This record gives sequence, structure tokens and C-alpha cells, in this order.
Amino acid sequence: MSGKKVQESSVLNLAEYRDKVLGCWLGKNIGGTLGAPLEGKQDFFEVTGYLQDLDGKPAPNDDLDLQLVWLDAVENHGVYNLNPGVMGECWVNHIIAGWNEYGVCRANILNGFYPPLSGALNNERWYRSNGAWIRSEIWACLFPGSPDEAARFAVLDASCDHCGDGVYAEIFTAVLESAAFFESDLRKLIELGLSRIPSDSRVAGSVRLACRLFDEGKSLREARDEIVRANADLGWFQAPGNLGFTVLGLLYGGGDFGKTLCYAVNCGDDTDCTAATAGSILGIMYGAKNIPEQWIAPIGRTIQTVAINRFELPVPGTIDELTDRVVNEALRAAQENPLLVQFSETESSALTAADAAALATPQALEIDQWAQEFNFPWGTFTVTGEEWPLLESGVARRLKVEISHTTYVNEVVSIKPLLPEGWSATPAGVVFTPSRRTFVASAELEITPGEIDDALIYIPFEIRLAGRANPFMTAVPFQQRGAVSGNNMSRLCRARSRQLRRHQARCCR
Repeated sequence: MSGKKVQESSVLNLAEYRDKVLGCWLGKNIGGTLGAPLEGKQDFFEVTGYLQDLDGKPAPNDDLDLQLVWLDAVENHGVYNLNPGVMGECWVNHIIAGWNEYGVCRANILNGFYPPLSGALNNERWYRSNGAWIRSEIWACLFPGSPDEAARFAVLDASCDHCGDGVYAEIFTAVLESAAFFESDLRKLIELGLSRIPSDSRVAGSVRLACRLFDEGKSLREARDEIVRANADLGWFQAPGNLGFTVLGLLYGGGDFGKTLCYAVNCGDDTDCTAATAGSILGIMYGAKNIPEQWIAPIGRTIQTVAINRFELPVPGTIDELTDRVVNEALRAAQENPLLVQFSETESSALTAADAAALATPQALEIDQWAQEFNFPWGTFTVTGEEWPLLESGVARRLKVEISHTTYVNEVVSIKPLLPEGWSATPAGVVFTPSRRTFVASAELEITPGEIDDALIYIPFEIRLAGRANPFMTAVPFQQRGAVSGNNMSRLCRARSRQLRRHQARCCR
């Protein structure tokens, strides 16, 4: 028998890990600041350095802001206690940005539609926009070398204000960034990210196109123009094209920090996002120690915000403080979940053979964008079904109701919608009988609305557990089809966010 010691768990050296997390946030701040002046412009540029008079401060950027909200949620609740309800409440409590998908998300939650419904409903224009994949670093840093765990939380995050390609985009970046704590081959990282999303998605198509154009020897300008043409039907500020620009910056930059970020910016469109993500990826791959001082000195190490309510959120003052808080939560997650990569002050970083194999074998992610959970002390009640919240008078709507996370002590569970006069349900209610200690059971209901007299309708559902006298009640939200405009909601939330930002500016003088 060989005396060679078998490595029991994957290890990440703590000092190396902290340097990579610090590099991630420095790269994020640098890239966001570099691209800020050209955001939304649709030309090809020749940027070689900062365009602003910075006075030692970075430009504020929602790419970083929203991740501070998630960090606070992790600190207060614990990462494994995050769920759609927690994410939704954190959004409405702390995020004041009201533009585009952010505004749609906030309005949906205020109307009772929590994630993932908040990302799918009334969001036809912005569901595949850039708001999600630009904030994936928090999950990668909390789960270094565990890309499938990072992807699971990226889905929870992205589903707040996106669906479809908007969610796939954040899965791609979260997986790539998590794997980058151990893997430094960019092409392998890109393939790992692609392996976790549908191959026929627009995001995957744009990333593969960027790689092919680079391999064919096209110039950066030629490659950029081809990606613009391939995504012309989607318009600007959309994830497939901008993620393609980020990949172009990484490929053509060849590992050079400054060139990579400038090339991403030079492609145009959502320039602060593309450069910020490219910067964070290189920061993770090579660490803060390898970011040239010429890029750090002009902006310093402070954090400036634009999209969150600083009065209600403990915003870290510096990148170093942010790094320490993220490291603390990663250590806590590793203690709670021994299957994650563990940290060591003395050992060198190394993946076990099993974890290395897992990198190349993605787990299947089930994403149901039309689901809403209602949590009770005894379990979870879920409603789902394609576009189920949208109702029309006289048109039957089929939905699925599910009971999960309950136990055998609840011998029989019955569910009944309490409908308005003139409405009907087939069947009138459903009864579940568990067959094992912990169970999931589902059934279908078909609801036919009578007269609908409001844009939003809240139907009481009565849930009874055998042997308990009290019924459990919840109001399931529905929306009259065509009565709510996502664009109108976004405009209202933009106006509210402008008021809050002006108030903050006056109070912080």
C-alpha cells in the first residue's frame, strides 16, 4: 500500500485567497471608472486611460452597489438562509435605482410578485439586459473553486430582475469567476462558463462568436462589429452583445490588465459594465499584487455609491474593508458546508481530484421563472405555471400548486382557492397525502376568472393540515393581462430613485 497521503478536501491558501478577492474588487472599481464616461455610446473608441479628472476617487457604479446589498443579506441571514423572499425584501429596502429592469423588479415586488416572478413579469424589454451578470462577483468570492454553488446563488440573484438570457449571463460569469480562483487558463474558464448554460442561448452564441473571431485573426474592430451585427435585433444594453465585448477584451488583452479593460471599453455600449467585469476577472486570476499601481493610484481605494440607500445599509468605506467582510462570510460558509473548498493559513492551494473532475462536470440547474414561494413554519407552498399570474375574464388559466419541505406528521394537506363570485376552479381544491417522511407533492388547478375589476387581484388560498384546527391563509397575486405596463412602472421607480438620490446628496454634504 502506498504511503502517499490522500488529499481529503480542496484547499485555498488564505493569504492567496484574500489577495484574489481584493484584486476582484479593485478590478471592478477600476473598470467601472474607466468605462463610465462612455456608457451607452455606440461607437468604437481608442481609449488608453482614464478620461475623467478623478481627484483620487472612483466613479460610483451600480455594478458594485447591488453586491453590497447581497453582502449585507449574507451577513444578517447567513448565505444558506437566503431565499426569494429575503432577496425581494432586501431589494425594496436598500436598492433605490429605478431604471430599466431595476425599476420593473421593484414595482413587481411592491405589487406582491417576488423573485423569480419579479424578473419575468412585465419585463419584456429588459429581461435579458445587463443588470445581473455585472454583479456576480459576490457569489464567486463566497464560493471560490465551487462554481456550481456560485451558479445556484447567481440564479437566485439574477431572477430578481431578469429571466432567460439575463439569468444565463450571470451563471456564465459566476462560474467563470469562481473557477478563476484555481484556474488561470482563460479559454478553459470560458468553456467552464459555457458548460453551465444552454448551448442554444443568445449568451452562449455571442461568447462563442467572440472566441471564433479571435481565433480567425480578426482585428478587435472587426470582431466587435460582427458581434454588433449578430445582436442587432436585441438592441443596445443587452447581455449577449455586451458579454461578447467583455470576452473580446479578455481575449485580445492577452492577460495585460490595462489593455484588457481598454479593449472592453473600446467596443462601446455598456462600457462601465464590460470593463468592470473584465477587471474583476483578471483581479481574481492574478491577484491584487499584479494590478499595476498606475490604475489604482488615480482612484484610490474608497467605495462610492449611486444605486443604494446608504442610510439603511452599512456600506464599506474602502475596498479593503469590503474584502475583509467577504472573506469573513466565505470562512463562515466553509464552516457551515464542509463540501466547499476549505481555507488554510499554511497549506498551498490545491483541488482534490474529485473537485477538479466536478469543475468539468456541471450540475443541472432547474430554473422556473414563473414560480412563487409562500413559506410557512411547517413547509413551503409554491404556485407555478407558464405566465400563471396573467388573467383574462372567461379564459381558463392552468396553474400548479405544490407543497414541499413538510413532514409526515402533517398526514393530509388540503388546498382551496377562495374565489370571487362568478369565478370557478377545477377541481375546487386539492388534497395531498404524503408517502414518506419528507415529501414534495403537486397538483394542477384550472381557474376561470369571472369579471375582473382591477389590474391586480389577490386570491386567498386556504391551506389546512389534518389534525390542526386553524387554517393557514395566503394571498396569491394575479394581474389582469394588458393592465400593467413594465415601462410605466420603470418610469415611476426612476422618478422615486432620483428623489432619494437628491435627498442623500443633500444630507451627505
